[in-house]
Amino acid sequence: MSRFGGKVALITGSSRGIGLGIAESLAAEGASIVINHLGDGENAQAAAQAVMALGGQALIYEANVADRNAVDEMVQATVDHFGSLDIAVANAAFSIREPVLTAEWENVRAVIEVAQFGVFHTCQLAVQQMVRQIEAGRPGGKVLVTGSVLGEYPFPNSAAYNMAKAAVNHFARTLAAELLPYRINVNVINPGWIDTPGERRYTSDADIAAAAPSLPWGRLGTPTDIGKAAAFLVSDDADYITGTSLRVDGGYMLGMRLAK
Repeated sequence: MSRFGGKVALITGSSRGIGLGIAESLAAEGASIVINHLGDGENAQAAAQAVMALGGQALIYEANVADRNAVDEMVQATVDHFGSLDIAVANAAFSIREPVLTAEWENVRAVIEVAQFGVFHTCQLAVQQMVRQIEAGRPGGKVLVTGSVLGEYPFPNSAAYNMAKAAVNHFARTLAAELLPYRINVNVINPGWIDTPGERRYTSDADIAAAAPSLPWGRLGTPTDIGKAAAFLVSDDADYITGTSLRVDGGYMLGMRLAK
């Protein structure tokens, strides 16, 4: 099965975690991958090796998605290297956990600039390229935003991140509506509690081991779980789906219960 043969995918924040899971899933089905990172060169190299081992081509590009000019240059580098941009996954995220009462504004702004504005930059600049391809008589493309169930669930000490994830869900629906004339699909995937390096910044191995059995699926999700769902949403199998948010959380949100 090769749903992405000849396709080029730019995946922000793909040197590890969910981004890498998506990159591997697409590469396994023939996609060429632009691996974006910020100060994570060693993991980016390992990610490129993983992509190539799966049969895909890889381009490593370091850029801060909060820097609009850097994202613009990354999109151009993608086209210069591979000739097109067919799939854009706005996945890069950043979080600093603080209660609203004492949150430092600089920290709040840093989270929003990556988790919300970075999504805007990535999506806008990617779809501008896709529209140029359509106008040149080539296929357009597909856009996927990595959201979070925290866009729905008010997880304490994560207000800036929660706010950003709620915003990018509605942004993606708006973008999908605007791109209907071009038939460029725009969708969101909302992961639940996923076992990633980023999660390990806040949760110990012991805490994860203790919490996992209490989840509906008896475990945390994996980057591969998200990668498989993402591969569907950016494939031709999902060609009639746009403006949709897909929750991939192993029943995490359904398992929420009010205290008795």
